[in-house]
Amino acid sequence: MVTFIKSISSWIIIAGIAALLPLVFDSYFALTLLSKMGVLIMFAVAYNMLLGQGGMLSFGHAIYFGFAGYVSVHVLNGIGEETLPYIPIVLFPIIGAIVGLCLGIIIGYLSTRRAGTAFAMISLGFCEMATALTLIFVVFFNGEDGIQTDRVVGPEPFGVSFGPQVEVYYLILFWSVLTVALMYFLTKTPFGRMSNAVRDNPERAAFIGYNVRHVRWLAFSLSAMFAGAAGSLHALNYEHIGFESVSLIQSGAVLFMVFIGGVGHFLGPIIGAIGLTYLDSTLADITEAWLLYLGLTFATIVAFAPGGLAGLIVMHGPIVSTNKTLLIGLIKPYLAAIGSTLLGLLGTIGIIELLYFRSLISKGEGEVVIFWTEFNANGILSWIIFFAAIIISIFLCKITYPKARESWDHAISVVKSEISS
Repeated sequence: MVTFIKSISSWIIIAGIAALLPLVFDSYFALTLLSKMGVLIMFAVAYNMLLGQGGMLSFGHAIYFGFAGYVSVHVLNGIGEETLPYIPIVLFPIIGAIVGLCLGIIIGYLSTRRAGTAFAMISLGFCEMATALTLIFVVFFNGEDGIQTDRVVGPEPFGVSFGPQVEVYYLILFWSVLTVALMYFLTKTPFGRMSNAVRDNPERAAFIGYNVRHVRWLAFSLSAMFAGAAGSLHALNYEHIGFESVSLIQSGAVLFMVFIGGVGHFLGPIIGAIGLTYLDSTLADITEAWLLYLGLTFATIVAFAPGGLAGLIVMHGPIVSTNKTLLIGLIKPYLAAIGSTLLGLLGTIGIIELLYFRSLISKGEGEVVIFWTEFNANGILSWIIFFAAIIISIFLCKITYPKARESWDHAISVVKSEISS
């Protein structure tokens, strides 16, 4: 009971902080960005229910996100044209959830017959078919142009029309907190633990009497339902839905969010959705090569930190709960290792930007701005600076990484000795 009260209190605090954000970030751009973060947090946590909790790698989860958006837009347009009865805007995520659940039940029934690589390939096939449908059946999907809508329809209870972006933000905030909290408590139920058991050892789960396929099917359907609710909010936020919301690009984006944030950790998708949404909105204005950096980040985290950013945080949990003073001894070696890594990162970014700039312009135009500083892409000094940064970083990393590892091993050994004693 105490744990439940603490969990409820945590969600109330999070919702309260999020509700105050528009008072600080009140520009239209900031509110749109915050709204997008809320939608993608829902979508990423829903996908983590499938991959992190159920162990099912899907390349087609955007189907439920996008199709729910299409249905929501058609319903909204029908209300505006008075061909459909009025439905309050605040209830539209329920429409998306129903669409996602129905599609999840149908597609999940076929997909969950297989697991592992076969399941992933089936999801990829469904994603390609769904994208083709949006481009072929123009009567419903309107091809590449997508469908426009107007979310300001019907009566305005309490003067709320959902025209101003701040009102849309609070609508998204309400549903984000509600659905993410539901998904969190779902992980604490016997079904959530059974999903983990099927993920870790399906043979043993089947041996003790559970229908492995039914567990996967239910997890798949619930994940699709929450993804559909997110898709409906996405359509309301932008007042538009297009084929890209169903495509492999959207499925890949949510996959990146979950892996970078930390697959299997509940906070991982939230961290990934916030981080990647912010970078998507800012880096795209700074450099046209930002997708390359995103790919490098994804590859690096998967290779060297498979638990994602959340995994790096969670691994320090035993130290925090046992002896917080040990964290002080980790600060200096961690900062040294991070600084060495950042130096190499800056050098790598500089080389990439110089190469990218050289590929676009003629040799007569050599000035390029990198890190708010002008560099001559045709001059050898610029190249020497960035290559030197990479070389120095390699030498520093060889010194700082072992020291950081040694400090970490010492802290863990102290924790183990304190626990055993």
